[in-house]
Amino acid sequence: MNARAHFTRMEESTREDWSIIVPEAMKMAKSLPDRVLAHLRLLDGDFGGFPVDRLTHSLQTATLALADGRDEEYVVCALLHDIGDTLGSFNHPDIAAAILKPFVSEENLWMVQNHGVFQGYNFFHHIGMDRNLRDMFKASSHYERAAEFVERYDNPAFDPQRETLPLSVFEPMVRRLMAAPRNSDDVPTKDQNAAAPMARHATGPPLVAIECVGDHRVTVAGWVTPSPGGSRRSGGGRAGVAGPGQGNG
Repeated sequence: MNARAHFTRMEESTREDWSIIVPEAMKMAKSLPDRVLAHLRLLDGDFGGFPVDRLTHSLQTATLALADGRDEEYVVCALLHDIGDTLGSFNHPDIAAAILKPFVSEENLWMVQNHGVFQGYNFFHHIGMDRNLRDMFKASSHYERAAEFVERYDNPAFDPQRETLPLSVFEPMVRRLMAAPRNSDDVPTKDQNAAAPMARHATGPPLVAIECVGDHRVTVAGWVTPSPGGSRRSGGGRAGVAGPGQGNG
């Protein structure tokens, strides 16, 4: 059995406790791609009334982006944009954005987090909603990026006859992207840029130095990569709008 900490309240935890917890957190973080890919596979065979199942839609979206010459980060965003369908029936884009947030740029995060409203332009009027809800984001510098994502990749990815690459093509991309997190709110990740001084336990790994960066984001010095400029990366405004039973989008 693995060693365990002994506190019953977080405030009672010690450096020794965290010398146990941090390595376990690192092991769990390393296996994140496995869990994400397993969850994506849950969409296989789930049609929800759509012409293709949700996994095929995700693969088609990624296939279109890859064929269009998009970089790996963008392609992974396309692949995972609807991974939240199983857990976020009323806000599925937020689930995908939460998974991708540590690994992607601000503009790609915003695109994923708000793609549901932009896809809504193509069908909200059929279910009694305002198809122009996306216009609330007109002032955003990322508006056109999200609109383009939907128009070029998300919108046409419901074709049973379209050539669709298998998940095995995209799996290495997911693993490469998730091997290098840019920032973290809670799970310690190795600070490859050495932007924060390392704090070492006398007999353990670098850990436990807590500090505030920028807008008071708490980090674990020596493990967390601060966001550019020392501030927490933000996805900008979001909208958790979905039609009744809305799934793929």
